[in-house]
Amino acid sequence: MDIVGQLAAIEQQARQELASAARVDALEAVRVKYLGKNGELTSVLRGLKDLSVEEKKDIGGRANRLKTEMEALIAERREALSHTGDIGAIDYTLPGRPTSHGHRHLVTVVMDRICGIFQRMGFEIADGPDIETDYYNFGALNFPPDHPARDEHDTFYVEGGFLLRTHTSPVQIREFIKRKPPVKIIAPGRVFRNEAVNARSYCVFHQVEGFLVDTNVSFADLKSALEAFCYEFFGEGMTMRYRPSFFPFTEPSAEVDIRCFLCGGKGCTLCKYEGWLEILGCGMIDPNVFKAVGYDNEKVTGYAFGMGIERMALLKYRVNDIRLLYENDIRFIRQFR
Repeated sequence: MDIVGQLAAIEQQARQELASAARVDALEAVRVKYLGKNGELTSVLRGLKDLSVEEKKDIGGRANRLKTEMEALIAERREALSHTGDIGAIDYTLPGRPTSHGHRHLVTVVMDRICGIFQRMGFEIADGPDIETDYYNFGALNFPPDHPARDEHDTFYVEGGFLLRTHTSPVQIREFIKRKPPVKIIAPGRVFRNEAVNARSYCVFHQVEGFLVDTNVSFADLKSALEAFCYEFFGEGMTMRYRPSFFPFTEPSAEVDIRCFLCGGKGCTLCKYEGWLEILGCGMIDPNVFKAVGYDNEKVTGYAFGMGIERMALLKYRVNDIRLLYENDIRFIRQFR
């Protein structure tokens, strides 16, 4: 039989077998028989190399058209079988496969909760870039030129005189420039510091900065906001204290501690046997910051506070190593659904 006759016979037989294939596995057997690596039509196509140029054009065209038609018929038949409950496609007698549901990461859970508490107090959410200029990250925030935070061993610098922001406080400056008082904002985001990675510190982490500027804002207003937040976040049995501190952009400044909830203040490994856990820094915004953004520091006052999201997560959920939050160990992540 010549090649043309072979093609005609293959087409007739293949159409019959495709029409009678009632299962997906039978359909696949037909496909392999004619179009597989050693299939009948495939063998014909391989033999075209022995033909003359004119024969190749004629017979080769017929063979390729037949291959295309068969592929289309197979796809059409497979689609039809998928809608008939073909037992070869889906075995309904098999037990179902369990599916796992994703959930938010612990850092995201804590950040959302913190933002939600302050939003209910009337704070808006603002955002800023991860890559900042020296002016927004240091200069406008009253950092002196020789402040150690500007050194490369504390800060990641990039080309063009830019740096990876070391805190979310630059958002404060950007919002002050855009707005006039009253301003009441929280700024959650990622920050970067050139620190050694260990159980309590990481080179990348998250912060929430908060600030309020208006007339007659006092330290008492700051305390009332922070105490309302802490009681809701940690629970009513929590005890707080304020310690004098120093930050270039606030004066007076303080750090806020809560009594260790693991040992009740008696001293343990979590609180380093001090009985207290530091949770955030705060203070009244320095007049030099208002001067840098064009606010009249004789008419307005304000407060600012900032906290690390990872630190709050470690304390709230009693996690003893910050690195666990970034190692993506599914066994750890699944504990906080």
